[in-house]
Amino acid sequence: MHPILLAALAGYFCGLIFSSIPVGPVNLTILNEGAQRGFVWALLIGLGASAMETIYCAFSFTGFSTLFDHGIVKAFMQVGGFVFILYLGFKFLLATSVNVPTKLDSASEKLETTIVHKFHPQTAFMTGFTRVLGNLGVLLFWIVLAANLMAHDWVDADSFGAKAACVGGVALGTNTWFTALSFGVSRSHGRLSEKMLLRLQHFSGICLIIFGLIIGTQLALQLAKHGRHHFRQESNAPAGAANNFQTNN
Repeated sequence: MHPILLAALAGYFCGLIFSSIPVGPVNLTILNEGAQRGFVWALLIGLGASAMETIYCAFSFTGFSTLFDHGIVKAFMQVGGFVFILYLGFKFLLATSVNVPTKLDSASEKLETTIVHKFHPQTAFMTGFTRVLGNLGVLLFWIVLAANLMAHDWVDADSFGAKAACVGGVALGTNTWFTALSFGVSRSHGRLSEKMLLRLQHFSGICLIIFGLIIGTQLALQLAKHGRHHFRQESNAPAGAANNFQTNN
């Protein structure tokens, strides 16, 4: 697959799937506001949230791509990302309530409160924008995800076009999710129950686990390929040494 197309597809599906993980402030705001004010208002909240997520994603790609010049850092991110994705997947799959608390929640709430007091969002777009701006978990998630996409060569760390295509795919994917959610809320008139949201969160956990298993499979194939290559080098070394000895004699 062409690197630009691969990066765009990776960004799209990451944005589409991970926008619903977890069912956090933005999604809950869309559910509440969409039920009261309709599709357009909920959609504008989603557009604002998507804009800020795209900025965080772009920052993650541009700020950390130079780290992959070091092989140790790349290997660490591959293994660490595999563990992190699986951890989140099982955490959301086994959740018993819609809100899954994390250690960043308290810090995010304080930051979000500060931002809201500073910007005083009056429009739906700015409401969604500031909700993501104050969510430290979103920034951390995109840093880890961008690092993993580059570490596994799904996005070429040395190609500006590939990174731009991935960021564009993320923007399209997040907007697709928020548009679908806004439409569903406006059509159901707020009848989405917490049980349905919990099922959605469980589905998101399953998607994360599948994504983690894909990463793990790729890691295993890379290790197996490296092992075969190393074995061939060791097998050819004695034969080469013997041929050199015969030639010299």
